[in-house]
Amino acid sequence: MSDAARRRRSSSIIYTEPPETIEQRSDQAALPNLNASWVNSKGAWTIHIVIIVCLKIFYDSVPGVSQETSWTLTNISYMFGSYIMFHWVHGIPFEFNAGAYDNQNMWEQIDNGDQYTPTKKFLLSVPIVLFLMSTHYTHYDLTYFTINCLAVLGVVIPKLPWTHRMRIGLFSDPEE
Repeated sequence: MSDAARRRRSSSIIYTEPPETIEQRSDQAALPNLNASWVNSKGAWTIHIVIIVCLKIFYDSVPGVSQETSWTLTNISYMFGSYIMFHWVHGIPFEFNAGAYDNQNMWEQIDNGDQYTPTKKFLLSVPIVLFLMSTHYTHYDLTYFTINCLAVLGVVIPKLPWTHRMRIGLFSDPEE
């Protein structure tokens, strides 16, 4: 696809990525997407829980960090990593698919973009449950609640169907 064909016409901060061309869809159908297929593998759901537990243990082991701060740091760290992994990075790291997924982030690649699959429901529920736990264990303190709420909104909103293929061009080159 040429640069002129992909160039955005508006200088708006929020824009919607256009649908794939016939060539891109045929490239996507030709080869399996190894970048997104692992989320349906055995143990893929468990790793999220393991990461959260490891983060909590790590922050608990730092001297001078209270339980409230530990829960909030665990929440923020998981949300930040989840956002980078599922919503920030586009394309796939493998070169064998001729750029078929270059315009999609990982969330859009999971289950071929279908919404409300069991995997996507799980990946949507983990940040919400972590937010509820961190809110409970911070004793509903307004400051911690605000920080945890902003973190969960930053991860949950991009997962909702109405934000599918929506991009925020704040930190990206508008000519990309």
